[in-house]
Amino acid sequence: MNFKQIHIGSLIHQKVDEEDIDMVRISNFLKCTEEEVTAMYQQENLPTDILLKWSKLLEYDFFRIYSQHLILYAPSSVKREKKQSQATQLPVFRKNIYTKEIIDFIVELINTHKKTKKQIIEEYNIPKTTLYKWLMKNQSSSSEKNPPQ
Repeated sequence: MNFKQIHIGSLIHQKVDEEDIDMVRISNFLKCTEEEVTAMYQQENLPTDILLKWSKLLEYDFFRIYSQHLILYAPSSVKREKKQSQATQLPVFRKNIYTKEIIDFIVELINTHKKTKKQIIEEYNIPKTTLYKWLMKNQSSSSEKNPPQ
């Protein structure tokens, strides 16, 4: 999965194909015509209310794709003392959520020597201890899959 370039319409179409959902059911659920559904498959972006409906219909969190993009590609935030003291009514997320796909992606970058550990830590703002835990866990799980003979 390429989290850098997101074409949500094609991802939705892929999930519809995987789930083998009938076009009539989709049209009824979304309250639109078959042509409008087909047009959605071609769109790179969709409004959030439509994406929420797709997420419910297909029982898949399409918003998580965008969250993963933020984790991987958004610049790390520089917090100032003044900003930290300001209250907000929006929810405050204390930790990033690293999915298995993200962890596998990061570990693969290191294993294929595309990026160094230092680059990963700096570019993706992943704590050093977290990265090393992932690497150790990946190393032990790969040895379990391929035991020495």
